[in-house]
Amino acid sequence: MAGLPTYDTDHPAEMDYPEHERTYEGFLAATKWGSIAVIAIMLGMLVGLIAGGGFIGGFGAFIAVMVIAYFVA
Repeated sequence: MAGLPTYDTDHPAEMDYPEHERTYEGFLAATKWGSIAVIAIMLGMLVGLIAGGGFIGGFGAFIAVMVIAYFVA
């Protein structure tokens, strides 16, 4: 059986809303740039492995997508 809580349930602690908002903004930024990076890696692999661009072509495609995303996103 669960024990009784040892903290005060009638008077909860104050929330630090600026910190919550900053954390959420960081989460959104990490999600956005993580998704962009995965897409850029996939396009780089497409160019490098399937389209015959080799390592340099694939890496160039990756860099190009990341630069475009930086200015568009």
